[in-house]
This record gives sequence, structure tokens and C-alpha cells, in this order.
Amino acid sequence: MKIVIVTGGSRGLGASTAIECARKGMGVIITYNSNLEKADEVVRTIVENGGQAVALKLDVGDVGSFAGFHEAVAAQLRFVWRRGDFDYLVNNAGYGLFNPIASVTEEQFDGLFNVHLKGPFFLTQIMLPLMADGGQIINITSATSRVATAGIAPYAAFKGGLEVLTRYMAKEFGDRRIRANSIAPGAIRTELAGGLNDEFEMMLAGQTALGRVGEPEEIGGVVASLLSGENRWINAQNIEVAGGYII
Repeated sequence: MKIVIVTGGSRGLGASTAIECARKGMGVIITYNSNLEKADEVVRTIVENGGQAVALKLDVGDVGSFAGFHEAVAAQLRFVWRRGDFDYLVNNAGYGLFNPIASVTEEQFDGLFNVHLKGPFFLTQIMLPLMADGGQIINITSATSRVATAGIAPYAAFKGGLEVLTRYMAKEFGDRRIRANSIAPGAIRTELAGGLNDEFEMMLAGQTALGRVGEPEEIGGVVASLLSGENRWINAQNIEVAGGYII
């Protein structure tokens, strides 16, 4: 059984990714920051459908906590799966902030940077020795790094940086046959930055070729598919999954 770690797996894209990966027969480790109840719901959904999953606490914005997380993952791998390694890492955890450049504070900037770029960089670094050769890393980026939308400059900039980092991961980890790709969602109906109100959703739908916003499972399904052996020759790519957003 392949084992995947999905950060931010208690809700939204992360929860859908975890559930879709379990449907493809993977063992799942999800992380949550504060909402244990939601994380337990995801685990319960997977287990009730015949899968295996555990939830571990992780603040992706706190690099100092990563060593403890590494040890917790190693313990669960031994206890649940009788393994000393895992196969896939999905760097998904994140949050949104709508604020024009002129009023973004240093604290807001640093918070977004820590979660969306610094965190994935150092989490991947510390988990790499525990990842099996031939594994895969998927970083969740954003279509906002391609299309400038007023009010989300730091978020988009760090997602763009994560897209670049993905290519470097593919380059540097290739000798271990570890692939690295990124998925760039467009407008998705999630709780990110408070979710979508009707007016905002209509505007986004009008900017999308398919005439609607996406659903979380439409991203989770792509991630699960990319992790499968069917797509083993895809590497170092940023794949936009956005229904044709501003084309």
C-alpha cells in the first residue's frame, strides 16, 4: 500500500484529496492545525469506506515543530502500516487574505510566507529522508500566480514561488526517482479566506470558460490521479485545474 501525507487535510481541498487518495487504495496521513473534530470526520469517512487513515497535528507556519512531526509520522508508519517510510507528500495547507499591497502589514506578509513557501520548503526537507525512492511531491499552487487579482499579492507571489520551487525539487530529487509537480486550482468552493458569497461566485463563474466555480473533489481527484502509476512520466509540471479561468 502506498502512503500519502496531506497537509491541511481536515477541510476543503485537503480533505477531498485525502478521501480521493484513499479511494485509490492509499493509506493516508492528514494534518490539521486547530480543528481536530473536522480532521476526525475525514479519518472516519475514510475508515468507514474501508481505508486506513490517521490525523496528526501540524502548524505548517512553525518550522520549529517539524522535527516533532517527523517523529510522529515515523511512529504512525510503524504502528499502523508496519513501514519505515512513506511514498507521497502533498503540500496543501494554506489560507487566504484579501488586502491591497498598500495596506498589507509585515505580520500578514510573514504569516502568508511562512505557510505557503517557507513551510513547504522546510517540511519537504525534513521529511525527505523518510520518503521512499520513487515517491512524489505535489505542491498546491494557484491560478492567481498567473492572473493578477487585486488584493491577494502576497498569497499569489508565494504560490508563484512554490511553483518555481517545484521544478527545483524535481531537478534535485530526480536521482532518487522522486517526482515533483504542482497543481494550480482556480476558483473553488471552499472555506479559504471565508468562502465565496453569491456575488463573488457569480463574478468568478463569469470569468471561467465552463461558467461555474469548481468543487473541492475536482481538485482532489486530479491529485489522486497524478499520484497514481498512470501518470508516472509527468514531472516538474504546474498543472492548472481551473475550468478555463481567464483564458
